[in-house]
Order: sequence, then structure tokens, then C-alpha cells
Amino acid sequence: MDSIPDFPSFDHDDAWSLGSQFALEARADGLPITISIDLGEQRVFQASLPGSTAMNVRWAERKANLVRHFDLASIEVAERYGVRENFYVEFGLDQARYAAAEGALPIRVRGSLVGVLAVSGLDEGGDHDLALSALTRFREGRVSA
Repeated sequence: MDSIPDFPSFDHDDAWSLGSQFALEARADGLPITISIDLGEQRVFQASLPGSTAMNVRWAERKANLVRHFDLASIEVAERYGVRENFYVEFGLDQARYAAAEGALPIRVRGSLVGVLAVSGLDEGGDHDLALSALTRFREGRVSA
């Protein structure tokens, strides 16, 4: 599993910068995705690009809830616990509010969960890879700035 970047700080302005740049790149590539960034429980950035649907917004929200619940990337939840038939019952999760699907990453400041970046709209594995790439590039840009 690729390492999820850790930040020295991350605030509303960072969410806007990350989200805006990510959305511009995804739009240029013609990707039909929804991007959401939450700080705590507050949605501070959202973009739904051409080709995405209202269902992608809902999936992103459900994936973000899973990250907050487990304090892990959504793909890590699937790998660690295996998403089996009784997964939601076993963990007491409402399937209407949680999605055990890849594509949501924790945003951490010095190891602590402060937010979530979620992507929805690509085939299996694509949401996670795209989100991780965007978060990593953003972190690298902050280090070199």
C-alpha cells in the first residue's frame, strides 16, 4: 500500500488549493468524477465534473464516512476486514451512510485525522489511485514551496 502523505498543517485554504488543482487536472483529462474534501464533519470543497452523477456525490460521502469511522483509507478497510456479506452488520454500519469501497483517503496533520479526500466515478481502483496521486502531489508541492 502506498503511503498516504502527512501534513504539518491543513486548513480551508489548503482544501481549496488541493481541490481546485485536482479538479482542473481531472477536467483536462476528461474524468467523470466527483471530488469532495471534508475537514472534520464540514464539506469544504466539492466539484462534480462533466459525466459524473448525483450518485457519485452520494458514493463520495459514504466513502468519507467510512474513513472517519475506521480512521483508515477506504481501500485499507476492505483489505484489512474484507468486505463480506455481513460486513455492515458486523460493524453496526448503516449501508445507506457507509460504503466499503475504495476512493477515500484520510487527511492527516502530524498523524491525526483532520479530514477526508474522496473521489467517485472511476472503475475499481481508479478512484483510490487518483486521490492518492493528487494528495501526494499537493504535499510535495507544499514541501518544495
